[in-house]
Amino acid sequence: MKVTIITVTFNSVKYIEDCILSVANQTYPNIEHIIIDGKSNDGTVEKIKKHEKNITSWISETDRGMYDALNKGMELSTGDIIGILNSDDILEADDVIAEIVKVFQENTIDSLYGDLEYVDQMDLTKVYRIWKGKPYKRSLFFRGWMPAHPTFYFKRSVYEKYGGYENHFFSAADYELMCRYLFKNKVSSFYLPKLIVKMRRGGQSNSSLKMRLRANRRDYLAMRKNNIPFSFIVSILKPLSKLHQYYKK
Repeated sequence: MKVTIITVTFNSVKYIEDCILSVANQTYPNIEHIIIDGKSNDGTVEKIKKHEKNITSWISETDRGMYDALNKGMELSTGDIIGILNSDDILEADDVIAEIVKVFQENTIDSLYGDLEYVDQMDLTKVYRIWKGKPYKRSLFFRGWMPAHPTFYFKRSVYEKYGGYENHFFSAADYELMCRYLFKNKVSSFYLPKLIVKMRRGGQSNSSLKMRLRANRRDYLAMRKNNIPFSFIVSILKPLSKLHQYYKK
């Protein structure tokens, strides 16, 4: 099985090297790493060129945002399994992809997800929040649940059948895609109880109350589009369902 990992980046010179090396150091040999850069001007492209031997392919051109860039990456992909790794994130351990492939090989599934840590931007050992998954049930979407998007891996056949990210949902495009795959089209999934990604803190959708309300509106529209019952109520439950992720380690 070939695994495609897509990284999109824009002016990520501080972190892109960590991201590339976390993929290059994987023990699983059959990985295709595709990087889509949004015409960075801060030295990111030079970092990419420095590690070209570890990258299958990359482009640097203007785009219409993160999800447009992810769609470009998926169009270029040739792997049996597709996953996303943001440019400021890293795979938690060198055996992560090997374990993901093993689960796909041993189970009749079309997607999987795992656990995620939100860490300090400079000190990756400093954990602020853990997104702990749970065994998959489609009914969890009724309570606003979703898998951690950076841990979500799916078969290429799912993408070919149901499409990529819908850019007009902006920050909710990842949630809309998972609603479309898992809830509306009943794609099978599996929870791997393993820490898959360390994600540096940040993110536009939670940067202020205004941005959170705007993101909540987009979540609601994603739910309505994909026929999740009682979408308005579920859109309120969705942010509340994440409160348990915050704790002191």
